[in-house]
Amino acid sequence: MRASLYHRCVVGALIALLSVPILATLLYSFSRHWGATILPDGLTLDWYIKLWQDFRFLTAFAHSLLIAIATLVFSTLIVVPATFVVFYYFPKLDRWMNIFILIQFAVPPVVSSVGLLQIYADGPVPIIGTPWVLIGCYFTIVLPFMYRALVNGLQGLNVRDLMDAAHLLGASTPVAFLRVILPNIRKGLMASLFLSFSFLLGEFVFANMLVGNRYETLNVYLYSMRQTSGHLTSAIVMSYFMFTLGVTWIATRLSR
Repeated sequence: MRASLYHRCVVGALIALLSVPILATLLYSFSRHWGATILPDGLTLDWYIKLWQDFRFLTAFAHSLLIAIATLVFSTLIVVPATFVVFYYFPKLDRWMNIFILIQFAVPPVVSSVGLLQIYADGPVPIIGTPWVLIGCYFTIVLPFMYRALVNGLQGLNVRDLMDAAHLLGASTPVAFLRVILPNIRKGLMASLFLSFSFLLGEFVFANMLVGNRYETLNVYLYSMRQTSGHLTSAIVMSYFMFTLGVTWIATRLSR
């Protein structure tokens, strides 16, 4: 009984500690003025009304959503079949894939951005300043999350026996993968997709250096508004947080 109470107290204290900055930002976004007092002088919705009436904010938000969704669709079409092929046909390549997907963490995003600027700023494919370069960069960001989640899901299955059974029943390899294997790794795939989605919405370095204001995303917009009102930037942060929270809740409901 004491151990259970202790564990609940620890979890409650951790939740409270993590909730303090979020609640403070939320309260600041609703405050009319908050100076040297403990509590704000008054509450208002003016900052949110002003924000959601700003066409520039809505455009930046739409750009971020489009790039994130396009990246996830492209990554799913490439990574899911590639992971299955490596796991089922070439299992010895798994260790090399683990090294390959971790290379990006060895190179800082700023260094990668400078290299990409040198490669794609000129030449036959000048895609700097367009969303296409971000989709390519974001694919490398999503790759480790998706690959590891899918491999972990496949390792929990007896893939070879399932595929052999499907082949005996007359299914081809693509059909067996789509109708037998893919439904069994759906939860891992969905978890990696929504984790990657929330991460891509918060990415700033590539978006700022490779695209900037030419195809403004949400975080570039937030950076450009940092010198205005702290209440307005808090409203931007909380709008982003609530949207991500809503998407996560929907994903949890769908996975059930």
